Formats: sequence, structure tokens, C-alpha cells
Amino acid sequence: MNTVKKILISLVFIISATTASAQDSKIAIADLTWTGATAIGHIIQAIITGPMGGEAEIIKGASDGSIIFASMDKGDGSIDVHPDIWMPVQSNNWEKYIEENNTVAINKPYNGTQGMFIPYYLKDKITSFSDLANPAIASMFDKDGNGKGEYWAGDTSWTSTKIWQVKFKSYGLDELWEPEIVSDETFKNQLKIAYDNQKPILFYYWTPEWIFAAYDLSQIEEPLVSEGCKVLNLDHQNWLEASTFSCKHTDAEVWIGHSKSLEDRNPAVARMLSNIALSPETINEWTLKIGRDGENPINVAESWVAKNIELVNNWIYK
Repeated sequence: MNTVKKILISLVFIISATTASAQDSKIAIADLTWTGATAIGHIIQAIITGPMGGEAEIIKGASDGSIIFASMDKGDGSIDVHPDIWMPVQSNNWEKYIEENNTVAINKPYNGTQGMFIPYYLKDKITSFSDLANPAIASMFDKDGNGKGEYWAGDTSWTSTKIWQVKFKSYGLDELWEPEIVSDETFKNQLKIAYDNQKPILFYYWTPEWIFAAYDLSQIEEPLVSEGCKVLNLDHQNWLEASTFSCKHTDAEVWIGHSKSLEDRNPAVARMLSNIALSPETINEWTLKIGRDGENPINVAESWVAKNIELVNNWIYK
């Protein structure tokens, strides 16, 4: 009897240890370079380390979408969470890892928009992409004197940065314009300087984001979506020549993605990530505090989680 009892006790300890190990698996969150994604990543971290009592880390430098998806696909814990998947921008990774491999799970999306923008003081000169075909307009944006106007296409690691180069080529503008590819932080510094001095600046951006509360900005009109206007082969060796995009972006749906390996490694976190439902208004609140007001994203996230614990608990226990 004593032997049987000892065996049963040992089994209980083994099962408990295994369960604890699964629940306590440290969560690795990608460190994307735009403010909205930074806010969402820190909210996820604050939920895991706060009310869930677990461990989570923002993986610095993990900002390339294809690498993040490939890491989630492997399921080895190198990167577990992509906090801000913009669709249809990430359509190639979506098809490969979510639809074909079925290794990445998603939550309920929020809605976003994206386009090319100018400050209000340029609205009398530029309203649509057809205006950008005017050499006199392009020369206004020529910062380095090489005869081409510059536009900010995005960060070097973003899929959208390639897409905007495809768009300018497809609109027949690549002889007059060239992309400026710098970090989001560098661009925002450039925007502030240009805006304060009412200098020309043309740039890609999206909502929700705090710059639309800080500056009066106008989106440039593009042709409506039509059949065959968008063919993207961004993984092709000659992606610029192999792709075309001659119409406006459709409104985006934006998701949180996580490795399905978490369903075994940390099922509680996997459930919470699947249940998160965000609104553009809430994300804009976070980005204003982090981006415009310079608050620490850790403090913003922890404060929001504490004040909204009933909603957070619904995501955790639903």
C-alpha cells in the first residue's frame, strides 16, 4: 500500500511539474518599429506578467515580418507573437503560415487605413497621384539636388516599403520620384521639422496613429480598385519588375498573430491572445501617450491593464 501511495504521489508531482512548465513558458513578442505595434506588444506583455503571473519579453530588433512569421512557424519560442499583422500588406506570409502551414493563429482584427499623405499647406498644389506626374511638383520635394523628389516609403524592414516603390513605378512616377527609406523615428523627426517650417514632405502612413492628432494631414487620392490593378510578387528576386499596384489600398484589417505551438507550451496565453479584441480608438489612446507625449510604453501598458482589468480578465478566462 505504501509503495502504491508513493507512486501516486510521484505521479501527481510529475503531472504538476509538467503543467507548470507548459503554463510558465516565457513568451517572446516581436519588437515592431511603429508606435501602434509597440503599444500592443507592451499591452500583451503587461497582461502576461501582470494578472496572468507569467513571463514575457519584447525581442529587440525582431521587426522583419517574414522572419517573425518563420519563427512562429517553427514554434521553438524564438518569437511567439506578432502584435500587428496588417492585411493585405502581409498577404504572402498570411497565405504561407496561416492558411497553408496552419502554424499561426489569429485574433479578431481591428480596422486600419493607409495611404500617401501631405501636410495641409500643400493641399492647394496636390490632391491626387496625377499631380505627382508634374515635374515642377516633384522638384519641390528634391532634397539632394539629383532632379528627383523624395517620398518616405517606410522602414527598410517593412513589406509596405516595397509596396510603395511598386506603386510609384506602376503610376509611371519612378523617373520623377525616389523612395527615402529610413526608420519611423527618423521620419517623424523629419515630419516635425518640415511641418514647423511649412516645407514640402510626402509620406506613407496609416491609422490609427498619433501623428493625425498632432498634425493637420491630407491623404492623396488614388484610382479606385479595379480588376488586375494589384499583382504583388514581393518574394521574387526582381520583385519591383514582377509586381504592379495601380490603385488605392483597400481598408486594412489588423490582427495579432501567435504561434500555434503555444497551445501546448502555454495554453492560457494562447487562449488570451485569441480572445483579445482591440479598437482603433483604444490604440490611438495608447499611441498618443507613447508617441506624442513621450510616456514609457511599459507604464502606459501597465496602467491601462490595471484600469481595465475586467475587460482583460474576459480575454484571459473567456
